[in-house]
This record gives sequence, structure tokens and C-alpha cells, in this order.
Amino acid sequence: MSRYAVIDFGSNTIRLCVYSVDIQRDEPLTRKNITMLLNYKEMAGISSYIQDGTLQPKGIKKAARIIREQQECASFFDCDQVQVFATAVLRNCKNSKSAKRAIEKACGLSITLLSNEEEAHLGVVGARLDCTLANATVVDIGGGSTELTALSRGSEKAATSIPQGSLSSFSQFVKGVLPTSGEMKQIARSFDDLYAREDQKAFVRKNLIGIGGAIRAAAKVYGDVFNGGKRSSILLPEQLEEMLAAYRKDPGDLMHRAIKTIPDRIHTFIAGCSIILQVFEHTGARKLTIAKHGVREGFLIEQVLGKITS
Repeated sequence: MSRYAVIDFGSNTIRLCVYSVDIQRDEPLTRKNITMLLNYKEMAGISSYIQDGTLQPKGIKKAARIIREQQECASFFDCDQVQVFATAVLRNCKNSKSAKRAIEKACGLSITLLSNEEEAHLGVVGARLDCTLANATVVDIGGGSTELTALSRGSEKAATSIPQGSLSSFSQFVKGVLPTSGEMKQIARSFDDLYAREDQKAFVRKNLIGIGGAIRAAAKVYGDVFNGGKRSSILLPEQLEEMLAAYRKDPGDLMHRAIKTIPDRIHTFIAGCSIILQVFEHTGARKLTIAKHGVREGFLIEQVLGKITS
């Protein structure tokens, strides 16, 4: 058994996952070979430190501090490797290269900056641990971007990254703590405008496979608040419409109930639900199945273990 630490440097959270892996060189890797020993996140909100497209020094300092702390935490597990990867928040800022160098220097670790295509692909690799991917579109709604990957007969046919996620939507459009009806419309319109630049037919599928915190949060709240505490790994468009209608009717009531389930995501929850609903509309899907694994496990499998076993 070997142990590996993966630090996921995202727009909303910086998360440390420590895995115990039983590598069988002559057998395909499955989720039975991977055991998660630790899953710890800090709500960093690094995208809120971006001004005029530039990641500010305070954001760089905060990211470096959190990564150093998580590196120290990983050291208690005697890991063979500690790897860091970053996504939209570092990828899309104007000072991406200099910010990356500054964080690496401050924390003493190299950061793998994933491209749009790599992030989308690794999400599919991770989702395969849970789901049989045949004809579906994999959707990953993060804090700063939304990745879509269309599959046909299990093969990746098209992929894109839309530069809008739950936290960036909140930061850009919401003036208060919770979005107004008008701000919800702005979030949806913005996503529609960005999606219109894509080959829209490429992602039309009956089924969605969902990964990422925004999607899991939506399913948890629906189960806890609207379904008598019974959670499901399936999310339907009418369920999202029900939650958003309840929010429009009485925002305070819904948020008071939802905060018991998602206290750390309460400010981005409605933005995330709005984006999921737009993805349903654009893809024509009628069902979203939630995968437990995603980009982090894909990164572990291909970027860490792949280099060891190849």
C-alpha cells in the first residue's frame, strides 16, 4: 500500500485529499484499489481576490498559507508524494504565471496548472470509478468554471470549459449576501451567452453525469429540505425548478433550512442551482446522476499513479 496526497487549488475551496492506493500493475485500477484516508477543505474564496482579472497579493498570500498548512497536515500520513493542481482561478487570471511562481516559492511545492481540456478529461477519468459512461454529458460545476464533456459509447467526443461557476457568478452578479430574482436572471443570461459560443449540438444527451461541490450541494438540499431527509444520487430538472421557485417565494425560509445542510456553500448555492438548470435546458437531458469521484481522483490516477506505473 502506498499513500498519496493531492491538494486541489480551486476558486472556492482548497482541498487536501490523502489516498491509500493498492497498485496492481497487471490489473486495471478500480475504486476498490483507492481508499480515501482524509478529505479536508478550507473555504478559501480565492476568486474573490481577483480584481480587474488579476489575482491580488492578498489572495496569493492566502493560497500559499493554506497550501503550506495542508502540506504539513499531509506529512502526518507519511505520503509517498504530495501533489498540487490548480484550475480556473489560477488558469484564467491575467497574472497566472507570476502568481503561480509566487505561490510555489512560498509553499515549496510545484503546482500543476490544468488546462481546460485536462480538467474536463480528468473529471471523466474520476467519474468512471462510479459510473459506466456510455452516452452522456459529464458536467463539473466548480467555483470559477463549468466543464462539459460529451461521451458517445464511452469515448470522449467533445469538451469545453465555460468560464463561469458558482462562486464567480456570486462575485460578479450578487451585491448582497443572497441573490435577488433579478440577479438570478443575470446569472442565467450570462451562462447562456457564454454557452452560445459553443457547438451546442455536441453536448445534447439524455443523461448527465455530475461531479463537483455545487451539484452535490443541490442534491443534498433537495433531499434534506424537499424530500423528507431522503437523499438521492439522482437530480432532476423539476427538482431544481422546485427549489428555485421556493427561493423566489421566500428566500429567507429556504436558506434557513438549507444552511443546516450546506453552511459553507450557502452564498453560492442558488447560483450553482441556476447553472445546473441552464445545463439541463441546453443539453436536453432529463436526469443527472451524481458521481462521488471527479477531477481529484482523475488527477491521482493519470498524473500521479500513471507516471509511476508507466
